[in-house]
Amino acid sequence: MAKRNTKEERYTVIDEKQEQQLEYTEVLRERENVITGGEQYYLYYQLKMSMATAECIDIVVAFFMESGVKLILNDLKGAIKRGATVRILTGKYLQITQPSALYLIRQELGDAVEMRFFDNEKISFHPKTYIFKHAGKGEVYVGSSNISKGALTDSIEWNYRLLEEKNPKDYELFCKRYEDLIENHSYKITDEVMRDYSKHWKRPQVLKQIDLYNQESKEATNEEVGSTNGDQMSTVEPRGAQIEALYHLDRTREEGNDKGLVVAATGIGKTYLAAFDSINAKHILFLVHREEIIYQAIESFENVRGTMDYGVFYGAKKESGHSIVFALVQTIGKPEYLTKEYFSRDYFDYIVVDEFHHAVSSQYHNVLSYFQPKFLLGLTATPERMDNGDVFALCDYNLVYEVRLREAIEKGWLVPFHYYGIYDEMDYSNVEYRNGKYNEAQLEQFLMLNKRADLILNHYLKYRSKQALGFCTSRKHAHYMAKYFSEQGIPSAAVYSGDQGEYACNRSEAIEKLCNGKLRVLFVVDMFNEGIDIKTLDLLMFLRPTQSATIFLQQLGRGLRQAPGKKYVTVLDFIGNYKKANYIPFLLTGESYSVTNSATRTIEDYDVPEDCWIDFDFRIVDIFKQQARQTMKLADLLVEQYNQI
Repeated sequence: MAKRNTKEERYTVIDEKQEQQLEYTEVLRERENVITGGEQYYLYYQLKMSMATAECIDIVVAFFMESGVKLILNDLKGAIKRGATVRILTGKYLQITQPSALYLIRQELGDAVEMRFFDNEKISFHPKTYIFKHAGKGEVYVGSSNISKGALTDSIEWNYRLLEEKNPKDYELFCKRYEDLIENHSYKITDEVMRDYSKHWKRPQVLKQIDLYNQESKEATNEEVGSTNGDQMSTVEPRGAQIEALYHLDRTREEGNDKGLVVAATGIGKTYLAAFDSINAKHILFLVHREEIIYQAIESFENVRGTMDYGVFYGAKKESGHSIVFALVQTIGKPEYLTKEYFSRDYFDYIVVDEFHHAVSSQYHNVLSYFQPKFLLGLTATPERMDNGDVFALCDYNLVYEVRLREAIEKGWLVPFHYYGIYDEMDYSNVEYRNGKYNEAQLEQFLMLNKRADLILNHYLKYRSKQALGFCTSRKHAHYMAKYFSEQGIPSAAVYSGDQGEYACNRSEAIEKLCNGKLRVLFVVDMFNEGIDIKTLDLLMFLRPTQSATIFLQQLGRGLRQAPGKKYVTVLDFIGNYKKANYIPFLLTGESYSVTNSATRTIEDYDVPEDCWIDFDFRIVDIFKQQARQTMKLADLLVEQYNQI
């Protein structure tokens, strides 16, 4: 399994079959001049041998993909260590070049490689050429292969190797044209250029079609499908947003910062990011606020590190003295454990705070004020809090990297959503509302009605869901829904902490049964909002009035993770006249809430992420407008009336 074992050797991407073929190719007495792809004619093998002896490597290709960069990365490292110069010229044509591919080169090879963009976007940029200069001779590969794993290995790609000694004039023309492009038609790819390119980059349609084709072809042959970017290999190594975040984390430490916040949408792989970034730390503290998150974090770290020395610190388990400690903040945050008998203040040189938006509480403050790490990493998908707690201050306002829900979907790192806002005729004004919350006892009785359960079931049956989650307001509500669905012939279970009822199931057993098809729906309370991954979920049901933006986005994020054959997730949201319901369109689109827009817009006016769509019952739209108007100021109402006139 490929791992990012050290900062010097992060990527190992040749599988056993490729290694055997490479050994076979390397013993050939005659180099191939015609390379057509397929089983024995990988262009990569030829390039590898050329890179092993070249004094100068010049590459000009239309696009770079992350998978191709990973393939040649160690070869370029070897060439640079020998003193070879490396220059790369690529394009932004159709935005096929992946930002993560550029970040990966910069992260691993730094300024030793000169990277440039072709600067005329009005001209198509299609070259695929590799120029190698050796002592006293040169060679050029020209053909159809860009930098992607498929193009360099088993795709049918035609390339020709031209030798300077046999075609000196042609070789010289290639070199001169390359120099002209470098000097007169390109600009340097700096950190600012990369960041800007990444911020505006969206996965182009052509890559979506490649992803779909790769999924279908691999499913047809029962092969494992990579989780992102189509052309990727299924290996535990940084990818996509993780590559970009790792680069910026290294840069922020070089600038002298000892704290940093990463804001990334649910499903991006923040725990893996922490495991990759902390790989060289001596002692690590991974801090969580829920027990169930601990064991998923341990699994992620083991997938990156292999066997590791770790302990857990929560409840009756007080395992100190390990290289990595996974701790529950409610336990380790107690004063009696923040002593030198358990941990010295400087014991941990790297601390990770998961779900960092909780870190404003006193328990987190106890931990963070006691320990003195060399670096503190905060991870969250939703830093904004309804109580206006300042999460950013805890990291000295150092926002290292950010990728929100909309951007992650449009980059192809998460699957799109198909969202249905379904009208719930229950009148929430009949439920007591005090201090910003509904009375829980009244609310659960209000929601546990067969009439409402019928509505939910009928909509559930419209979709051929195999694995669904339903988010409930309480244990009684979850148990009621599990019982109701099971009695209607849909195997279901309630998942919650505390005493278990007839239709309840513990967390690990429930997930296993859902994944193997013995259950179709899990009705859950709170615990599945954060830190729990079931990538193959195809349907989500929001069965409670969700007033918190954080909780809403966490629930949505449970279904957005990528999985083989998964094209989107269906979301059924049962919406009535509960408080703050009119925030929902803004949460789905990523726009900042505006009371005026909420009061005047139609659903068609909202700009949803690419490949996503939303559908609200017209009665829900009326609720949104009514709620907004109730909170509008007189001046806002006058402007609205003026605009209508």
